[in-house]
Amino acid sequence: MQPIIIAMQFMTRIPMPNIGVVDNSIVGKSILYYPLVGVVMGGLIWMMQVVFNWLWPDQWGIQAALLLAVWCLLTGGLHLDGLADSADAWVGGLGSKERTLALMKDPTCGPAAVTLLVLLLLIKYAAIENLIKSYPIGLVLAPVVARGTLLLLFLTTRYVREGGLGEILTQHLSVGACTCLLVILSVSLMLLGEIGFQVLLLTLLFFIALRHLMIRRIGGTTGDTAGALVEVIEMAVLMAVII
Repeated sequence: MQPIIIAMQFMTRIPMPNIGVVDNSIVGKSILYYPLVGVVMGGLIWMMQVVFNWLWPDQWGIQAALLLAVWCLLTGGLHLDGLADSADAWVGGLGSKERTLALMKDPTCGPAAVTLLVLLLLIKYAAIENLIKSYPIGLVLAPVVARGTLLLLFLTTRYVREGGLGEILTQHLSVGACTCLLVILSVSLMLLGEIGFQVLLLTLLFFIALRHLMIRRIGGTTGDTAGALVEVIEMAVLMAVII
């Protein structure tokens, strides 16, 4: 249970019992439960959609806005922060690995970050407004698939910043378990039919593109770029569902 609790504590703001100090190997295993965190998040978001639809029937705009607010509250803006830091670092880094990594640590939010955050949230809002009318299960798929791609990222991409959770995750990563989970997730998507194939295809395209940008600029990934990946993949999945 400890890895599950650690995963929930790190990835969400859902109250969890305090388990104290644990071994790094236990912390490393928590990444295997990131897709489960997505299931919990998606289930809660879907249940809130049922409630909102009861309170405001057919008011898709207000439902979408409230669901997006719930989504952000569940994570505490963790991944949005990573997206913002990555945006500012990419623009201000001027192609330099060292400058890009340094800017990611800057707590201030520049115009690039604000612009990208607004655009991403607008796209998410529009996608949510459309999918809740016909395929609300997409509210579950997006957080699950996005957190599943973190396994693929850490499995295939070097972590370039010393210290922190990311280094622990890569040091104690179980290649076999991660591969098995990714296969299960991919097969599960394909069993959903056309929508599942659309989600899988768009997810892979966005993942490959973002990973390429990471490697070309900083030679790997960091916690911030991993957070950015989650946000972008969530957006991609929501878009894929409504194609």
